[in-house]
Amino acid sequence: MLILTLAGNTGKDAEFKTAQNGTERCSFSVGVSTGYGENKSTTWVDVTKWGKGAEGLARILRKGSKVAVSGEMSTREHNGKTYIQCRADHVTIMGTPQGSDQRREPDGSQGHAGGFGGDDLDDSIPFFRNDTVW
Repeated sequence: MLILTLAGNTGKDAEFKTAQNGTERCSFSVGVSTGYGENKSTTWVDVTKWGKGAEGLARILRKGSKVAVSGEMSTREHNGKTYIQCRADHVTIMGTPQGSDQRREPDGSQGHAGGFGGDDLDDSIPFFRNDTVW
């Protein structure tokens, strides 16, 4: 088993689904940038968080959220391309996109973030002040 730890920004809003057996799943992609200037490149990792915390995580993660993820790494092949995947054990939210002070409800509607929005961010501190790990 390979353990992967990465930090980056989400590429789109997280998706929440419940399997037929009742298991909850939150899926999102994380872009990890390396290099700078003309040499900058981004590697995308497909992340899935199963079970406890998946629904709450999906409510908070928006496109551009800064996250740190650790979990089991795997790869898959599709049309001649190799994709990196991570079955997350831990997801830490390090910041939310500018102006994102609301979370999504499971039905896709909007609701107040209740402690996870813009009011919890402090520009003088370079990380998200809520230390909840999903």
